[in-house]
Amino acid sequence: MYYTYILLTENDTLYCGYTDNVEKRFQKHLSGKGAKYTRANKPVKIVYKQKFHTKSEALKEEARIKKLSKKEKLKLIAHYSRFRFLLFLFPAILILFLFAFLIIAVF
Repeated sequence: MYYTYILLTENDTLYCGYTDNVEKRFQKHLSGKGAKYTRANKPVKIVYKQKFHTKSEALKEEARIKKLSKKEKLKLIAHYSRFRFLLFLFPAILILFLFAFLIIAVF
């Protein structure tokens, strides 16, 4: 698997890249052994990542994202964050519905 990712830097800029291991690559950026850009603009956190089956797909998405304005990138990140939050909540909501259904079925 390959990933396209976006990092937020400590001076509020965004860096986009691709890798086959986001956490390992993030650690390289933090240690100063990543991209030249992140040596000068220290990354704070990973704000976006998208999984792809091929390196080619990840590179194409990286190129597409790099062409976006900062406002468009922030919109992409916001959409990604909302989606991840919903995926996080879905299992809990499903369990509550099943529990409620069982209670109603028993009584």
